[in-house]
Amino acid sequence: MKAIVCEKFAPIGELKLAEFDRPLIKDGHVLIEVGAASVNFPDSLIVQGLYQNKPPLPFVPGHELCGIVREVGQGVTRFKVSDRVVATPGVGAFAEFALAHEDKVIAIPAHMSMIQGAAITLTYGTSLHALKNIARLQAGERLLVLGASGGVGLAAIELGKLMGATVIAAASTQGKLQVCESMGADVLINYETEDLKSRIKEVTHSVGADVVYDAVGGKFSEAALRALAWRGRFLVVGFASGEIPKIALNLALLSERSLMGVFWGEWIRREPLAHLEQMDFIIEQVRLGHLNPKVNEVYALKDAVKAIEQLAMRKAIGKLVIQVNSNIH
Repeated sequence: MKAIVCEKFAPIGELKLAEFDRPLIKDGHVLIEVGAASVNFPDSLIVQGLYQNKPPLPFVPGHELCGIVREVGQGVTRFKVSDRVVATPGVGAFAEFALAHEDKVIAIPAHMSMIQGAAITLTYGTSLHALKNIARLQAGERLLVLGASGGVGLAAIELGKLMGATVIAAASTQGKLQVCESMGADVLINYETEDLKSRIKEVTHSVGADVVYDAVGGKFSEAALRALAWRGRFLVVGFASGEIPKIALNLALLSERSLMGVFWGEWIRREPLAHLEQMDFIIEQVRLGHLNPKVNEVYALKDAVKAIEQLAMRKAIGKLVIQVNSNIH
């Protein structure tokens, strides 16, 4: 089968489109013919050896996909051949076929396209877990989203609005902020040209944000933490900037703020049934039109390396999707 292959941990540009052995079915797993796969920030780290998990070499990167079940392993009860599914195998998605454990596979309805399906699991799954399970966001609260134009950021905007929050979107350009506004953000802050802490205080009438959703890290994290309201919650989601900020703990003491880690992948391992329930909710909200995955660009498999590089350089808005097989619908 054709696949994007990582032969050694190296710069993204050294990935290759090559022939790779088709995965063999295993107990508890399903073999999926991939229609589309999406690019996520961890993909860019894994191939460079910068992620906490280092798969055995050589391997096919790609964490998230949408496709059709072609084989079912012993013990699998939830799926049959020909089912349309999304999956998060961890690696292996940037290929014509991928293997995924049953617990990491979710059925999708016929009306959902492969492109749309490839864009929902990590972004909405992570953001819903963060906002609902960890922060326990309430209607009427003020949610600040840093790096709001990225995949998880836009998902956080939509889910925040769905949960009844006032959403403050912070991003680095006016173009990115316009996209945030189109996805429902109430207030826009350009943190490259405006003082983030001052603007948060201004737009919240000096109260501060109740929840900060930070998937970026870097230089704006501390300013956002300082602008939290009394007993505000700061969600540590990721570090797309490449910089892990060092925060003085007295900032948590002041105003009784909480720093809250978000490890969606570990949560779904520990609570798979709760994950499936939340994904059913997300899929239903997409059907109703309340959630609309923002796919900014679609690439062919041969151009997947370019897509990974675009995301790594933080040039992407929303999701980048790789169409592996256009004949699968």
